[in-house]
Amino acid sequence: MGCNTPWRSCSACGRASMGGRHFGSRRLPEECSMTELHEAVAVGDYDLVKKILRAGHCDPNQKDVDWHDRTPLHWAAAKGRSDLVRLLVDHGARHCLRSDVGWTAAHFAAEAGKLRVLRALHSLHAAMDAADLFGDTPRRLAEIYGHRECSKFLEKAEVESRNYRRKAALRKIPLDQRDEDWELKKEELQRNPPCFWEKCTVSIQKKNGKKKGKQ
Repeated sequence: MGCNTPWRSCSACGRASMGGRHFGSRRLPEECSMTELHEAVAVGDYDLVKKILRAGHCDPNQKDVDWHDRTPLHWAAAKGRSDLVRLLVDHGARHCLRSDVGWTAAHFAAEAGKLRVLRALHSLHAAMDAADLFGDTPRRLAEIYGHRECSKFLEKAEVESRNYRRKAALRKIPLDQRDEDWELKKEELQRNPPCFWEKCTVSIQKKNGKKKGKQ
């Protein structure tokens, strides 16, 4: 499961760094890369995030392969910054995008117990019941990490999310709740499972078997 600590201390100077690049100052580099947006969101610098987005040189949906395909929205959710979540979505960030294991922004918020972010994502019509690569939903993560308020909220949000999709389908309203690239990767994993896949599958089957036994 994902780590919520986006930075580490540089051995050379002690300043915060990500991926070998310092971002303790607010100075923008000569050429803006997506990494700067990831970093600005990770440290919670609202003004810098806004400046980068307004410049229009960075794709708010770029996935950082060095951090398990996290998007800036994933970082905002994990850090509990509902203001950055809304800012990013206002500038085109897609809340349906997933990490390498299928986590949405809602998964990251649920793991960290960030109720405000979950409420924000729900108000933006994000899918609150999406399952990751191993079948875990945001509510399941909230339960695992003992975030009772989040779990209680998500129990209701899941139902409302499904109802919203049904109404949208009836009214033929298009929704952006599918990460096409991740779905293709998922299919590839299912066709050519990695060495750990069998162990995970067995674990999931046992977990689901216990759930059925309790019912």
